[in-house]
Amino acid sequence: MYWIPDSLRWLAVGIGAVCLITALVSIVEALYMVWSSKVGKLRVRERLLDLVGLRGNERVLDVGCGRGLLLVAAARRLTTGKAVGVDIWNLEDQSGNGAEAAWRNARREGTEDRVDIKDGDARDLPFADGTFDVVISSLAVHNISDPGERTTAIREMMRVLKPGGRFAVLDFRHAREYAGTFERHGAADVRIDGPHWRMFPPVRIVNGIKPPAGA
Repeated sequence: MYWIPDSLRWLAVGIGAVCLITALVSIVEALYMVWSSKVGKLRVRERLLDLVGLRGNERVLDVGCGRGLLLVAAARRLTTGKAVGVDIWNLEDQSGNGAEAAWRNARREGTEDRVDIKDGDARDLPFADGTFDVVISSLAVHNISDPGERTTAIREMMRVLKPGGRFAVLDFRHAREYAGTFERHGAADVRIDGPHWRMFPPVRIVNGIKPPAGA
């Protein structure tokens, strides 16, 4: 039997403890990510829709709708209204991204009669001024890498929003930037809701209102 110095024994114990802690952290993080994907994101999605206070008759725009997670949820809250989704369908931003996937999810949820889906870039929205009562977006604007172009996207959201309309933008980056840009383009009552730790990574929701004409 070989004699092992106490210093080496403690070193081995320390290394073992570090490896165990690292493994436990990795397991917890993996479980958190799975829960976020299956449960947490749905709860935060509903929080965003609560913030814009849909009554059911609104015309809603989802900027960067992807596979329709937020779009379909908005449509479920509508009765006589319409939820319109636009996206450039970049597969690098989201796997399985495409208008077909969004339509499929709308049909699965029985909301296809209250949904419309179009090709459209957030920086040049294909709609007239003041078309929508509500503008929403989830995990989309941060994909625009250039700050100036993100500003353009926020300005476009304000342009297509009716006076008195509400907006809510969910993202895990740039929340303060978005809030400041909305304010510079005339938005009122701009607030940052969160962080919401039920999603991974944690997100914030920038929300506010486009003041009524003459206000």
